Amino acid sequence: MNCKNMKLADKPFISLYWLATILLILMIQSCALIGTGKDDQGEVRGVPGRSEWRMIAPFNMVLVPGGSFIMGEVDDDIAAQITPNRQVTVSHYFMDATEITNNQYRQLINTMLKEPPDTIDENFVMTKLYPDTNAWRNDFSHYMADSRLEYYYDHPAFDDYPVVGISWEAAKYFAAWRSAYLNKYREQKGLPPYPRFSLPSAAQWEYAARGGKELAKYPWGGPYIRDNEGKLRANFKSGSGNYNECGYACTSPVKAFAPNDYGLYDMAGNVAEWTLDAYSPASLSWDLDPVYLDDAQPMKIIKGGSWKDISRFLQTGKNDSEHKDSARSYIGFRCVIPYIGSK
Repeated sequence: MNCKNMKLADKPFISLYWLATILLILMIQSCALIGTGKDDQGEVRGVPGRSEWRMIAPFNMVLVPGGSFIMGEVDDDIAAQITPNRQVTVSHYFMDATEITNNQYRQLINTMLKEPPDTIDENFVMTKLYPDTNAWRNDFSHYMADSRLEYYYDHPAFDDYPVVGISWEAAKYFAAWRSAYLNKYREQKGLPPYPRFSLPSAAQWEYAARGGKELAKYPWGGPYIRDNEGKLRANFKSGSGNYNECGYACTSPVKAFAPNDYGLYDMAGNVAEWTLDAYSPASLSWDLDPVYLDDAQPMKIIKGGSWKDISRFLQTGKNDSEHKDSARSYIGFRCVIPYIGSK
């Protein structure tokens, strides 16, 4: 271009062109130097280009802020307690707001049948993972177990009810599958992986059940099982043979009763819940994020009580146990996932 013949109107365009070119060159050089670490001036500045991290609650989960608490039964009769109370600390974690429902669990079954992993066949799914639909008949002698309950898992009328007839091993498998399912999606989107889902430890479960109230005997806080209007605060048996006073003869939809102060539903009643911990008559775990794992002990701790239990089994510090292979009509589960990163 002949600068002498350049029109006046072209000069701003040329100036902007050269300015943009210079900036682009500088940016490329800067990225090259920083990206390769060639211009870190001998300082430890960290690796550039790392993804930002902010952990968002997975679907239907709520944050349980970690803290310390006195683990054990909140009861005046200390001598009646099986294990002594002790102070423990749990870290932040997310927990399912509700027990896993029939429809949520169905996603696992449908996925396994449609796209089974190489090491799993349909027989494994149907015998080890599929809910035991005979649990209602098997658990109780001389129980009619009418046709309504025979369709408990399959019928859409019960989609929002807690899944039952699930062994401890099947509940653990669900948590492992859920981890893989979520992180496969995150990998496809170029996102960092989330930590693994699991069953809650007994300590995590108990801490969450108290809803931030240090000496909460029940998830709603106070020592009374009825509200100001005399209504039961959860789904449980209020007296011998009286299953229906709460409004449901057996299980209820997962949000039929009010949540505790952490936003967690059915931490008392409806169905009892599997935890990770093996049963032990003594406290054998550490006092920071405690969990007692013992593959040789088939009895696992369940907590929260169920629709068939009296109020004592609903207490936050109460432990019960069941064989890990049992698939009961009154035991379900929910999951937790560690919270990582700044709060």
